Amino acid sequence: MALFTYSRLSHLLTISVYKSSVLRTGSEIKHGATCCVQFKRCQSSVDSKALQERQRQQMARGLPKQKPIPGVKQVIVVASGKGGVGKSTTAVNLALGLMANDMSKSVGLLDADVFGPSIPKLMNLKGNPELSDNLSDNRMIPLTNYGVPCMSMGFLVDDVAPIVWRGLMVMSAIEKLLRQVDWGSLDYLVVDMPPGTGDVQLSITQNIPIAGAVIVSTPQDIALLDARRGAEMFKKVNVPVLGLVQNMSVFQCPKCNHETHIFGSDGARQLADTLGVTFLGDIPLHITIRETSDRGQPVVISSPNSPEAAAYRKVASAVVQKLQKVSS
Repeated sequence: MALFTYSRLSHLLTISVYKSSVLRTGSEIKHGATCCVQFKRCQSSVDSKALQERQRQQMARGLPKQKPIPGVKQVIVVASGKGGVGKSTTAVNLALGLMANDMSKSVGLLDADVFGPSIPKLMNLKGNPELSDNLSDNRMIPLTNYGVPCMSMGFLVDDVAPIVWRGLMVMSAIEKLLRQVDWGSLDYLVVDMPPGTGDVQLSITQNIPIAGAVIVSTPQDIALLDARRGAEMFKKVNVPVLGLVQNMSVFQCPKCNHETHIFGSDGARQLADTLGVTFLGDIPLHITIRETSDRGQPVVISSPNSPEAAAYRKVASAVVQKLQKVSS
């Protein structure tokens, strides 16, 4: 089997971006300008509702058709409006929690954060993915640990190498991570989304059917503002919001067991009530979660009997229950 390397991916992305940039001809540009003039002329002659409907239809025609990922039954995206709220750690332990709750289920993990991939570190994985023997599609084979196949841009670059790409190359990379990976047969594919509500989020939601989105936030007001934006974005693109996870909800002193709500109390629970979505559970601010994550030994695997692991498994159970309600 051949290895799929960063240099090869960069070459493929450069070619695809170059092709897309030379497809527009002068006549097409003129035609686009003519359409804009005609649109402005007719804008005053139609009422606002008719205009909005026309715009909606035109946008729908321009969107890519959603195609399922071969072998994957349900895709769960884990998102946040901003970084630093523990989204990747939650995504990893959610994937492991789904499998721990039901060993008959197969779970995969996709790191969609091109610029800041965390899955290789959290899952203690290194190396380049091999290519399948099937020459017709030549898809990448995920790296596996703890029984979970994983794919990340971090497998294709050095640990300290920055990825300096413009938007078109990023979108092309996301397309390859979605379409050119041999996942085998999966019950769930958990996607660790990048923070924010930008091009990557829209590209993923438009290209593949998503069973639901899990929003991660700390209880503090500034994080909740962005979490709300993230939830509203998924609603606009018709992705079911499975619920909110309140991460770093409480800190318990290891010496006196006194509990301190460092980032506030019940902010995500209150936001879930406001948005009319499910509150999936609390994850405490605990040193065990940080230490096991840094070692690449997620707490659900390394400390399965701990209260922290139980909190993640509880969230995983709530996600499955919500998925069943959404699909029924």
